[in-house]
Amino acid sequence: MDDDELHRRIDELVAEEHGLERAHIGQPLSDEERARLDDLGVQLDRTWDLLRQRDARRRAGLDPDGAQERPPNVVENYRQ
Repeated sequence: MDDDELHRRIDELVAEEHGLERAHIGQPLSDEERARLDDLGVQLDRTWDLLRQRDARRRAGLDPDGAQERPPNVVENYRQ
């Protein structure tokens, strides 16, 4: 996946996330909707991580296509 595809994927995920949130303003989400929202967050984190990896590799003079998507348990356990 190249940078443009990653940006498009991020836009799609954000649009779905916002649509789900807007559909329930003032109302609680169902368990399925909450699970989907959580899944969207993980997918967004993984996609952003891959995009950042590609950028870091590019800045280091390496091939950005060598970046690999990391599993959720890695991306979700980063410390800030």
